[in-house]
Parts: sequence; structure tokens; C-alpha cells
Amino acid sequence: MIRYLLVLTTTMLAFVATSNGAAAVSSETYRQLNMFGDVFERVRAEYVEEVDDAELIEAAIQGMLSSLDPHSTFLNSKAYGEMQVHTRGQFGGLGIEVTMENGLVKVVSPIDDTPAHQAGIQPGDFIIGIDGEQVFGLTLGEAVDRMRGPVKSEIVITVQRGGVEQPFDVTIIRDVIRIRSVKSRAEGDVAFIRVTSFNEQTDSGVEKAMRELNDEIGDSLKGLVLDLRNNPGGLLDQAVAVSDAFLEKGEIVSTRGRGSRGGQRFNARAGDIAEGLPIVVLINGGSASASEIVAGALQDHRRAIILGTRSFGKGSVQTVIPLPGEGAMRLTTARYYTPSGRSIQATGIEPDIFVDAGTIEITSDAARRREENLRGRLEGEGSSPESSASEEEDGSAVDVADVADEDVLLDYQLQRALDLIRGIALFEDRV
Repeated sequence: MIRYLLVLTTTMLAFVATSNGAAAVSSETYRQLNMFGDVFERVRAEYVEEVDDAELIEAAIQGMLSSLDPHSTFLNSKAYGEMQVHTRGQFGGLGIEVTMENGLVKVVSPIDDTPAHQAGIQPGDFIIGIDGEQVFGLTLGEAVDRMRGPVKSEIVITVQRGGVEQPFDVTIIRDVIRIRSVKSRAEGDVAFIRVTSFNEQTDSGVEKAMRELNDEIGDSLKGLVLDLRNNPGGLLDQAVAVSDAFLEKGEIVSTRGRGSRGGQRFNARAGDIAEGLPIVVLINGGSASASEIVAGALQDHRRAIILGTRSFGKGSVQTVIPLPGEGAMRLTTARYYTPSGRSIQATGIEPDIFVDAGTIEITSDAARRREENLRGRLEGEGSSPESSASEEEDGSAVDVADVADEDVLLDYQLQRALDLIRGIALFEDRV
């Protein structure tokens, strides 16, 4: 026992003392590490039930990392493998990106077309219970583990939502989550590209979507709406690549760690796949991390107008560091900064045009009277009394299908973005 304890303590001290430029270990640090070893040994020897050494050490590491910030965490071999699958665009679960806030699990964003999204989970929701058990007191990793389970199995999560007085239960059926990172369609003469997350497929997906929409719409293409709402982020290199796709030159993002460590600068290469056409980027409170990098870069370079509501505000960089035993740790190693030098940590990206979420209601204009409806009106030049009679009298309400796609009508922010693109194009044509 004593030999094991000495080896453990010596190994930990050696790690601290030799960690890439780490400061010399103080006598107080030695004392604390010796205390850790003593506690570990007492638990092994005297706890009421037999404990697993590996689980104890994992819990100690997890506690150390989770005390730093909500995004630093320990990944055992299973979690590390699942994370690698996640970045490739397919994994099992509910389909939500979460963080920890005040001891509760906070939803950053549901992922499009996943069980959580279909169940109505919203950005900013707090998960306070999982299958009837309280979340408070669990680490983020423990809460996530409890939400995982076999495909097609049922889970009941208790949700606390802002503006709703009482918590409520939501039943979700777990499923395999296949992330289609990029979706696109033509909105008349405007290209619409939605990016749901930043995985290994995102950059190529955006470029492919832009090529296809350019071919479909042709010379009448007036601009692009890039939808990053409820996008929880993902890979830094993909955020850089997507930003680069619309920029001709200049800095995209920089990272700064402690002291001289963790500093990187990413610059754009020549070539704009939108060929200078107007771009509107949609963001909201569910837009985090990599999506904020893209929005910030395009905003600072005045390449796009940012429309929507303030983004999530995750301005930190996590490095996944493999550890012996096929596990890893995700450690916050730097903050990132937009080209103008802004840190958006805990502040987010402020939109250029604030537009809250809402819906559009189509109403009839038939009941309103115009000059042409007035008895004894003065006729305009070139008009005849017969032709100016009430054309609106033969039809009541406007047919929704004649106005726009139903999804657009239900999405006020998107409709505003489309109107903005067309307004810019109209102005430029007149100039």
C-alpha cells in the first residue's frame, strides 16, 4: 500500500513539475498532493463499500477539470470514442448541445431534425431532472452519461424554461443522430444555406450548396442568407474554412492562451464563393462557438449583415489532449478574438439589426378603401373608370402559396433577411 501511494504521488509530482513550461512546484503544492494521496488511500482502505481504483481516479480528474470552467472535462475511453464519432457527423443520443450553469444542465441548442428538436427543446432550457432524479450535484459528464442510452429507449427529462412558471416533463425517444451539417434551398432569387453544426463535412457542404444554388438560380441571384441559428459550434478549422469561403483577405480569428502559449492567427485566402453578392447571417441565443467565429469574422470585415438576436457567447477554445489508457481531456486553452480584437466570451455577437423571433400573419386588404374606391374620384391620366374599379373585390385573402414558402412565412427573421437582401440588390441596381 505504501509503495503504491508513493508511486502515485511521485508520478503526479513529476507531471506537475515537467509539464511544458510549468512553474516549479511549491512546497504547498507538495503538501496538497500528499494530502490527495492520503485521502485516496483512506477511501480505498476504509470506505464502507469496496471501491474501484480507476473510478476514483477518474472522478478526481473530472472534479479537477470541471472546477475550471463548464467546458473543461475528462473523457474516458468510451466518451472519447463517442466524441470522435460526433465530429464525423453521426452518433447516438437526444440531439442537444449542453453546458453546465449554476449546477444545472443548460441547453445551448437542439440539433435540427433530432429527437430533442422534434420534442420542442429550446436554447436556454435548463434540464433539472433526468428520469425523475435531480441533476443538481452531478457533473456535466455524469449528466450526459445519464442522458445516453440504447437507441429507441425512452428518457424523461424535466425542463425549466424561462417565462414558464412550473417545470415540465418531456419524453424523448433516443435515436441515432445523423447530422446533416448543411442544408440549402432557393428562396426565389436568394440562396439560403443553413449550417446546423461544424463537423468534418461542413466546409465542403457549404461550397457544394453555393455551387448548386448558383446554377439553379442563375444570373438572377441577388444574395445569400447564411443561417447559423441554433448552431452550437464544433470544429475550429471548419469555422475558419467557412469564413474563408466568403472573404478575399484579412484575419478570420485569432486565439490567445496564457502568456505566449496558445496563440494562433488564421487568415483568409483569395476567393469569395458568393462573388461579392450581399450576405445576411442569421444568429440567435443558440448560436455558439464556431458559429460565432463565422458571424464575427464576416461582421468585422463588413462582408455580411448580422441579423437576429445576441449569440450565446462561448468565446473559448478547447483542446482535446489524449491521455494514456485511450482516454483524453478536453481543456480550455485559449480565448478567441474576432478580427477587430473583440473577445465575445460571455458577451456574444451583437447583431447589426436586432430582429426577435416571430411569425408572419397574412391578412386580407380587401376591406380597406383606397382613393380608387371613392365616389366621384378624380381619374388618373391614362386610366379609365372601368379598369380602376375594385380589382380586389373578386378575391378576399391573399393565397399563402402565392406569397412565399410556408416555412418562410412562419419564420419572421428569415423573411426580414430575404427582404434585406432584395432591398440591397434593388438599391445597387438603381445606383
